[in-house]
Amino acid sequence: MKRAIFPGSFDPITLGHYDIIQRGISLFDELIIAIGENADKKYMFPLEQRMQFITEAFRGESRIRVATYQGLTVDFCREVGAEFILRGLRNPADFEFEKAIAHTNRKLSEIETVFLLTSSGKSFISSSIVRDVIRNGGDYTCLVPDTVRF
Repeated sequence: MKRAIFPGSFDPITLGHYDIIQRGISLFDELIIAIGENADKKYMFPLEQRMQFITEAFRGESRIRVATYQGLTVDFCREVGAEFILRGLRNPADFEFEKAIAHTNRKLSEIETVFLLTSSGKSFISSSIVRDVIRNGGDYTCLVPDTVRF
């Protein structure tokens, strides 16, 4: 079984994330959306709400599950038996950052990173942009799945 994780904070999940997940599931038998918990980071949405946004967005897709983890992503991969890490790339800056992480993860483990380019119509969307729109009272709904409503 080819199992991958798609790690991130998903604060909140965006249409860019959704795009990568939808396309990524066709590559793997199971995709675990892995919400990383970082005690040093301040989140806009509590962990339970982020999990709910994602779970509801992929309700009915039995090959996708949502989990949380702390610590190194490669350790979580070993824990759940994932051979692959799925990552999305929006732009060249993402590539340089993600390449360094992928090389480090490969050095620490035998886990491969698979990159997918975000669809062009969604490549400008980031969780930080969505949070800024929300903080300033803008209409964020065109940037996130329908499940991200509050």
